[in-house]
This record gives sequence, structure tokens and C-alpha cells, in this order.
Amino acid sequence: MSYAIRNGISRYTLYSLLDKGEIKQLDRGIYRLATIPSISEPDMAITALRFPKSVISMISALFFHKITTQIPHFVYVAIPRRTRPIRLDYPPVRAFTFSESSYNAGIEEHLIDGVKIKIYCPEKTIADCFKFRNKIGLDVALEALKLYQKRGGTDIHKILEFAKICRVENLIKPYMEIFYESY
Repeated sequence: MSYAIRNGISRYTLYSLLDKGEIKQLDRGIYRLATIPSISEPDMAITALRFPKSVISMISALFFHKITTQIPHFVYVAIPRRTRPIRLDYPPVRAFTFSESSYNAGIEEHLIDGVKIKIYCPEKTIADCFKFRNKIGLDVALEALKLYQKRGGTDIHKILEFAKICRVENLIKPYMEIFYESY
């Protein structure tokens, strides 16, 4: 709503449009035109708009990059250390705090339904999944590595680079040897 007000739309006009059904409320302070097609990733869009410092990560990023069979029940995000925790009634968010170097590495920006969303690249996401394997499950990380390898056009050196940043290089190497004959 504050964006609309800054751009000259009064609260009265906004509420009038809402009452007429010309706009829909996605979340507190977040609206969209009712005539445009449904948002494909509303949970990610709401999270990105409400928490601009958050980066889509783990299972949510794997799902976005199509390297998992998991369906995320939360919006998994990374936030920098010493950042206020994310609190939303909806969508359910699971936030992980990252060191500065780990947080800043591998961020891509994607425009999804008109919203700029920060998401980690597939290689960084795989490294993060190994780092947080005790929270999300080693099976999720292994499946992601396997599906990433199967899809072709992969960059194993990039995975190792991010694994080093995430301090899981020695953990991930044996699995890399299994999935990749020569790396």
C-alpha cells in the first residue's frame, strides 16, 4: 500500500478499488489487479515483497530450478546474520541465517509475475542443502545432486566453489565422485 500512496493513489481510492473487486489483496499491504492472470508463485512473491533481504533457498530454490521431487511446505529463505527474523502469518516461511560470504554468493534475480525475486543458483542451492542437511535431510541434498547431474549442462566446479564457501567441500566430494566419474 505504501508504494501506491507514494505514487499518488490515495487510501480511499485503493479501498474503493478493493470493494469493487478491481484489485485483490494478496497479503497485508500487497495488492494486485484482479484482471491479470493468477500469480504462478504467490508465496515467493509475497515473501520477496515483504522481506527484500531474503533470498529463496533450499527446497524452494530446488523446486524453482526443477531439481527436486519435493514440494516445499514452506518458503525457504536465507537471511544475513543479525537480521530481524521473518514473521508472516502467510505464507509459512522457514528462514536460515547465513554468514555474509555465504549469503552473498550465487544470488540470481528472476522476474516472476512482475516481482523481482532473489533466488540462489542451482549450484549454490545444492551446497546449501548439504550444509543444512540435518535440517532438511541428506536425502534431499543427494536427490538434488543426482537430478542436477542428470539434466546435463552442469558445472561441478561451480558446485565445489560454493561448497568451499559454505564449508562443506570435504562432505560433498565423496558424493561428487559417485555421481560424476571424472571431475
